[in-house]
Amino acid sequence: MAASTATARGRGVSAKKARCNALSEVLEQSWWAVGLRGIFGILFGLICLLNPRLAVEVFVILFAAYMLVDGAFTIISGIKAATNGERWGLLILQGVVSIAAGVIAVIWPLITLVALVWIIAIWAIISGALLLAAAFSLNIEHGRWWLALGGIASLVFGVLLVIQPFIGAVVLTLWIGAYALVFGVFLLVLAFQLYWRKEEREGGMAAKKA
Repeated sequence: MAASTATARGRGVSAKKARCNALSEVLEQSWWAVGLRGIFGILFGLICLLNPRLAVEVFVILFAAYMLVDGAFTIISGIKAATNGERWGLLILQGVVSIAAGVIAVIWPLITLVALVWIIAIWAIISGALLLAAAFSLNIEHGRWWLALGGIASLVFGVLLVIQPFIGAVVLTLWIGAYALVFGVFLLVLAFQLYWRKEEREGGMAAKKA
């Protein structure tokens, strides 16, 4: 009985390790999408921090654009895993959540500030949870903790908005600007780590063939 339990556990660990390896290699190929997502987040954050007195209407447009582009790049990162038969729908789902938030902002042009705060808070909490879950499907050497830090940043940002839903437009712009900047930096570092792992792996394969 003990031997069979140990064997089952060993198989479970091996299967999880194989899945993590496969998903990490798939994400390596989409390192550029992760990097572009990070760059766009940094640019959006800088715009918000440098122009905190943006009108609510302008901020909604910027937020919608950020969500749509962020969601598109997130889905690109996950689709490759799906097309390779890997069960990694967390990133795809996170991209869908971002696009949904962007679409709501677009089709609701007269959205009130409080409603916008709740939309952003819900998006940040769901996205953070999905990113944190996805991080543990990624090998440590591929940048697991950078992805996890991005998820934690989203969760903290969302919780802060839930605690303080009646913040002013200027404060909201500064908060989301700071969040987007930090989140973008985490993703950019993750993209470089994925790229370096990709180069290292391909270099090792070329050396073996030679």
